[in-house]
Amino acid sequence: MTRYVVLLRALNVGARTAPMAELRAACERAGFTDVRSYIASGNLVLSASQAPEAVEAAIEAIVSTGYGFHADTIVRSAAAWAGYVAAQPFADERAARPSQVHLCLAKRAVASDAAKRLAERATLGERFIVEGDALWADFAGGVGKSKITPALLDRAAGSPVTARNWNTVLKLAEMVAVSGD
Repeated sequence: MTRYVVLLRALNVGARTAPMAELRAACERAGFTDVRSYIASGNLVLSASQAPEAVEAAIEAIVSTGYGFHADTIVRSAAAWAGYVAAQPFADERAARPSQVHLCLAKRAVASDAAKRLAERATLGERFIVEGDALWADFAGGVGKSKITPALLDRAAGSPVTARNWNTVLKLAEMVAVSGD
């Protein structure tokens, strides 16, 4: 069994609701074990024998069947998650304003020019770095004020993206490490 972090995009936003207790139970019925959630915005940690792509497909099917909408799902192993925590590029910024530094993960490999394309659209001092399969964002002027929209992130990365701030990244790292990988 592999321990995974599962990120569901835009879950529990507007009409796209899926109560986390129900979602955890549905994941357990689907054969996943040690399913835990963190806040109501689509963060799960679970164990599975399947490859990440199969876990993504299974959870997307659970959401589609059970709640009537599609939620792009991105899955990473505990080892990969630990790598993000170790390699993140904005050390000073995450210490000063952890809610403004985001790990952005895409369904497929991030386009090599994603950071450059996003920097061209930055108006509030936002900075972007591609590190391995991750796109890191420093929303220096505030996420809510930024003109860098989810659609723009998707286009720059080349596939659907979901982002989590540094505080959430750390909490998920803690949760996924409990059972190990």
